[in-house]
Amino acid sequence: MSHFYDALETRSPEQREAELMARLPEQIAHAQRHSGAFAELLHGVDASRINSRAALAQLPVTRKSELLERQAAQRPQQIFGGFNAIATGHEMPRVFASPGPIYEPESRRSDYWRMARAMYAAGFRTGELVHNCFSYHFVPAGSMMETGAHALGCTVFAGGTGQTEQQVQAMLDLQPAAYVGTPSFLKIIVEKSLEMGIQLPSLSKAMVSGEAFPPSLCAWMRDHGIDAYQCYGTADLGLIAFETSAREGLVLDEGVIVEIVRPGTGDPVAEGEVGELVVTTLNPDYPLIRFGTGDLSAYLPGQCPTGRTNARIKGWMGRADQTTKVRGMFVHAKQVAEVVKRFPQIAKARLVVTGEMANDQMQLLVETTETAPGFALQVIDALREVTKLRGEVQLVAPGSLPNDGKVVEDARSYQ
Repeated sequence: MSHFYDALETRSPEQREAELMARLPEQIAHAQRHSGAFAELLHGVDASRINSRAALAQLPVTRKSELLERQAAQRPQQIFGGFNAIATGHEMPRVFASPGPIYEPESRRSDYWRMARAMYAAGFRTGELVHNCFSYHFVPAGSMMETGAHALGCTVFAGGTGQTEQQVQAMLDLQPAAYVGTPSFLKIIVEKSLEMGIQLPSLSKAMVSGEAFPPSLCAWMRDHGIDAYQCYGTADLGLIAFETSAREGLVLDEGVIVEIVRPGTGDPVAEGEVGELVVTTLNPDYPLIRFGTGDLSAYLPGQCPTGRTNARIKGWMGRADQTTKVRGMFVHAKQVAEVVKRFPQIAKARLVVTGEMANDQMQLLVETTETAPGFALQVIDALREVTKLRGEVQLVAPGSLPNDGKVVEDARSYQ
């Protein structure tokens, strides 16, 4: 049996990039023709010219907040804000809702959310019974995992959430080989089984998601006979990246094009720098182009030791939406980006908000080699013009700001 899900995982990086960039113009043209939202957002764009990452980076980023705004403005006529390329009815058997609410379509396409690849890397195989403890109502998590398991030829028990004792009893009766759900709930189930004096020897593998999965919890699972792996995906995009047996970062899925950009912008960051994950999906039914996930991550150098050749990311490293309120006014990462764009001498900037409640102080740390007199005052003026707030500017040496993706840091004390 192959170590890999399919031949796509072992393509040379050059072949993969060429094939992704060949599909990109087709996907953009498809989105323009079949998605009302992208017909508007990409109006005037010649899809045939968007055949490189540099060209892709010139297109606008659509963030979750904008998706919500468009959906809310167009309901009930357009429940998806015009981003969908298929209609309700035969093509769309289910609709889900994430907090917001943001509504997501599911089509009849096999393995629509592309989770089978991650499950295969976690050791799931044809004929096994999978105990699915993701929610089956409102959010798509339960269906995401079920359809992925079905694509692998697995049978699924729809455990859902809660009812811990009943989960243990079902595992005792059905003897599943694998679990999918949050890692914390799996720990609760295993602890409950020990409390009940019940052994679960069949449960030897798991794929977890939806929350942090620290090495300590991974080791705890292994001590209890369960080899657990994590994957990263969203309700909008499906699978983005997955863990392998090497346990060195997360390998990108083959059905997405991932960029890492500076928060508040659409500008790609340097290799290894922390930034916001922006994803273009090749899903023709919900063709999201440059969708900002709001999550921070960074690329890892080199390739996965398992032989999978796609790029790897470090995993979830925090949120890119660093909006905070200063003296009663919201300050956004995109405002910092606007200030930076006015000065080519600035390589990078970070706005730090300090002080105590009702005594906010704002300082913009600027990486630059500029030493001209009056430069800092020019930046101060720009900061005030953009944010409508007074702040100080400190010039610092290039490379001195932390590589953590933060553009707005709220360092205030609320004690």
